[in-house]
Amino acid sequence: MAHELDIIPGTEWGFFTLPRPMCIAGPCSAETEEQVMETAKGLNAFGIHVFRAGIWKPRTHPGSFEGVGTPGLKWLKKVKETYGMKVCTEVASEKHVLECIKYGVDVIWIGARTSANPFLMQEIADALEGTDIPVLVKNPVNPDLDLWIGALERLNRAGLRKLGVIHRGFSTSAPIPYRNDPGWKIAIELRTRYPKLAFFADPSHMAGDRKYLLELSQRAMDLGLDGLMVESHCDPSCAWSDAKQQLTPHDLQTLLESLVIRDNTSENEAYKEGIDALRTRIDVLDENLIKLLADRCKVSGQIGQYKKDHNVAILQAGRWEQVLSDMIEKGKALGLSEECVSAIMNAIHDESVRVQNRVLEGD
Repeated sequence: MAHELDIIPGTEWGFFTLPRPMCIAGPCSAETEEQVMETAKGLNAFGIHVFRAGIWKPRTHPGSFEGVGTPGLKWLKKVKETYGMKVCTEVASEKHVLECIKYGVDVIWIGARTSANPFLMQEIADALEGTDIPVLVKNPVNPDLDLWIGALERLNRAGLRKLGVIHRGFSTSAPIPYRNDPGWKIAIELRTRYPKLAFFADPSHMAGDRKYLLELSQRAMDLGLDGLMVESHCDPSCAWSDAKQQLTPHDLQTLLESLVIRDNTSENEAYKEGIDALRTRIDVLDENLIKLLADRCKVSGQIGQYKKDHNVAILQAGRWEQVLSDMIEKGKALGLSEECVSAIMNAIHDESVRVQNRVLEGD
């Protein structure tokens, strides 16, 4: 069961400046000292305070470039000394954590593959116990909110309070233009549960292609997320990994200056009166929806009894497929997306099956 997180908001870490977005930027991989320093120079020139670079790179196949390893931490230390920037890298084991502590890394992040592994998360949490290093946790590869929260809980139980998350999207086999499915609804749910949690979007890994970075970054800002982690390379065409999704420091500056940053709220009296009136209407509609759902469940119970009396199975797949198809078309005609109607109707169907099953079991 999820427990309340005892956390310190990112704005109190001393690394970031307001207004939004907080920004962490740097190359996918630290490749050479020259590449690291040149990229840091370009980012520092327009006010990026936190420099990121992958030192250890998780790869599916052995023999691929898996990062320069510990020697790259010396380059990050040089970035700190030369430009006064905070430095950030990914860890996936106790050894990585200890090396980062040794070289004075300021922030660490935990990747999508690691955050999905409770054993590794516990190992990392144990290694970090007693430190004050801010930790950012990327969402697991698959859309599993409990797994994401569980990773945060392990760190929090180890005494780490400077915690944040990085939303980088989810793996999918569906035909989409992006590298990963943005899956914003899961990010919204996590943000709603833990509003104090430092919340970054990673449009680079979400997009997989620099041409989508602006639209995804803007979406993150429109949702009220705190900041961005963006991959930036002094010469993306020569990058050893993920070349297609990286921006030059100049192009990153252009992207950030193009974003429309909206206020979290407004003190304008006309706005407050108008929004309150609309929210009151929403509350009434929601209450009516709940009443309708309750009435529907009663009818489902009656259907369950009828099936029981006539020895008919609960699940009628053909009937449900037709109902869902009809509702999707009716929803489209009313301006509702297929995704919305499908999600709602499937949730209602699941509850209907549960109610009928209770009748069958004699509850």
